[in-house]
Amino acid sequence: MSPSSNGDSPHSVTATMTAAASATVVRQYPLPNRDFTVEIPSPQQLSAGPNGANTIKSPNSLKAARTPNFSREGILGSAQKARNLSQSSDNRPEAIANGIPKSAASEESVNPLKRRNTDAAVDYPRRRATIACEVCRSRKSRCDGTKPKCKLCTELGAECIYREPGIKLDAGDKLILERLNRIESLLQMNMVGHQGNGINLSHDSPNMSNGTALSGDNLLVRDANNNFVSIIPSGGLGTWSANATNNISTMPKVHTNAALHLLQWPLIRDLVSRPYDPQILLQLEMAREPLHSLAKTPCVDLSNTNAYIEAYFDRVNVWYACVNPYTWRSHYRIALSNGFREGPESCIVLLVLALGQASLRGSISRIVPHEDPPGLQYFTAAWSLLPGMMTSNSVLAAQCHLLAAAYLFYLVRPLEAWNLLCTTSTKLQLLLMTPNRVPADQRELIERIYWNSLLFESDLLAELDLPHSGVVAFEENVGLPCGFEGDEQEAVGRDELWYFLAEIALRRLLNRVSQLIYSKDSMASTTSLEPVVAELDFQLTQWYESLPVPLQFPFTRTMLPDPVQTVLRLRFFACRTIIYRPYILAVLDNEQAILDPAVRESCTKCLEASIRQLEHITAHHAGHMPYLWQGALSIVSQTLLVMGATMSPSLSTILWSLVPHREAIDQIINDVVMEIERYAVLSPSLSLSAEIIKEAEVRRRTFLSG
Repeated sequence: MSPSSNGDSPHSVTATMTAAASATVVRQYPLPNRDFTVEIPSPQQLSAGPNGANTIKSPNSLKAARTPNFSREGILGSAQKARNLSQSSDNRPEAIANGIPKSAASEESVNPLKRRNTDAAVDYPRRRATIACEVCRSRKSRCDGTKPKCKLCTELGAECIYREPGIKLDAGDKLILERLNRIESLLQMNMVGHQGNGINLSHDSPNMSNGTALSGDNLLVRDANNNFVSIIPSGGLGTWSANATNNISTMPKVHTNAALHLLQWPLIRDLVSRPYDPQILLQLEMAREPLHSLAKTPCVDLSNTNAYIEAYFDRVNVWYACVNPYTWRSHYRIALSNGFREGPESCIVLLVLALGQASLRGSISRIVPHEDPPGLQYFTAAWSLLPGMMTSNSVLAAQCHLLAAAYLFYLVRPLEAWNLLCTTSTKLQLLLMTPNRVPADQRELIERIYWNSLLFESDLLAELDLPHSGVVAFEENVGLPCGFEGDEQEAVGRDELWYFLAEIALRRLLNRVSQLIYSKDSMASTTSLEPVVAELDFQLTQWYESLPVPLQFPFTRTMLPDPVQTVLRLRFFACRTIIYRPYILAVLDNEQAILDPAVRESCTKCLEASIRQLEHITAHHAGHMPYLWQGALSIVSQTLLVMGATMSPSLSTILWSLVPHREAIDQIINDVVMEIERYAVLSPSLSLSAEIIKEAEVRRRTFLSG
């Protein structure tokens, strides 16, 4: 679908542009040397706020009916329900995702011909065995169905194995299985490098995802003594590695999606004076000195705690949703009684104060040089308590490590944050291997800690070649958060959840993109990529259309006042860019590829999404608390892409059509260079990124002028 000016959908984006104002470089304080799914709220769950504005009700009321109500039916669809086909059709929920017919009975009443066909099939005389053994199936021989051994197996002396009888499927089940078979065919083609042209993905199809189980109850069964036992294999953490590789919604072990991989592309590689190993960012972060302030004796000022607590629940908890506002007062009382010197409650309170104070100062990239970052005194005090949490295997200990990692992401220290996430992951796996280890009143909390860990790890694995923690193996068994329970009068803030759920769904889609397009076994030709790209883009569109109305961002070319909508819109365009990015590579490698209308349209979509991410560069500040480092590398990759496009005769023509005038592209790139320079003092990997993009712009202008 070609871009248009109405701005009503992800496929229609206007062609006008307002350039972001360039900013003055400010020095920072010195650092040391260098398919699952979510159900969308019903209209009853969306209430009219002041002046008629829509507001979102917290899904707390859904907690009592976790599995049926907060199901896998919204943001990305629910093909994964097919894995529950071992249950009887009578027990299956009537409503199937994305408008699939409710039940077989209703279909028969609407379509009597179908019933007659079914009856006719029953009367048809079968001359073959109802169930053939595996040997007869493989030899395509008629099986007499004799048990325990059929005639052929008896003659051959072979082991006679019969498949379990099939389950009668209704029309909804069959449609789900057809969709799953279609995706399975795509994946098989992907893995063997098949270059076929015969696959056609319909744009009105439901999206595919490896949905997640809804409740932690799925992890438990009852034994003969009516006690809960785990259904998870008890062979240890390492037994999960094989299972994890079967989930296409996880980051692949090897991929080419990282920002610096673009420096190996034609034309773009001419923008730098020397080749860069994609591992260089990881090496720089590994050589980075630790925070010296953590060795100091913590000194905490508790005179303004109420303001920082309020700021946390107003500005920070929306991103992580991992602190219960209903139990906060209890935690604070325990921490106060301990003098904030021991216990997980003290650690949690101090980290909340650190993040709350940090949120009041805006982007860390704008902090006055040589000034300690806000919240550091509370973080230092919490850091002194972490050794005690390191050896504890409780849910609260895992929460402490997660919140500490969140503050390290704010400080733009991704590798230190990853180290804490690994500890969090280990605790989570130990707790989830036998779920009755998790108290019932902490199950909601551990689900939120789990998804935060998975989101953070996926973001890091997208850019750095790090070991996988293994926590992803539990994804199919961990429920989606449904809302904290508690007394409303005890709450110190809102339980913001909808952004968190939307981010889970989008991150899993981004992981599927990396698996299907950028993994080492992914397809190379644009012909073989076309159906996969079409399906992924359809899933992205469905994700947007399934967002609650207050979260659905407009596709205008102006900045948005709502930080949540701003971040979601930037993440949307980042995902769309990497879906279509292989087509840019195809044209940079061979200009004649643009003659294919499908390639040209895909390049237009990619460049349009890139421009939308870069045209208001300061809009990224809205997500700097959780995403500054990840967002900066995304900005660098999209800018390198646009730079390369300006050097291509065919791609530059497309690019000029997306902006009011040619000078607009130069202004956008200049604003990006200045913005990334502001980040250089925050991290050695971002410092190198700033050097690369600055040199690239100088060489690009030289190329165009020569």
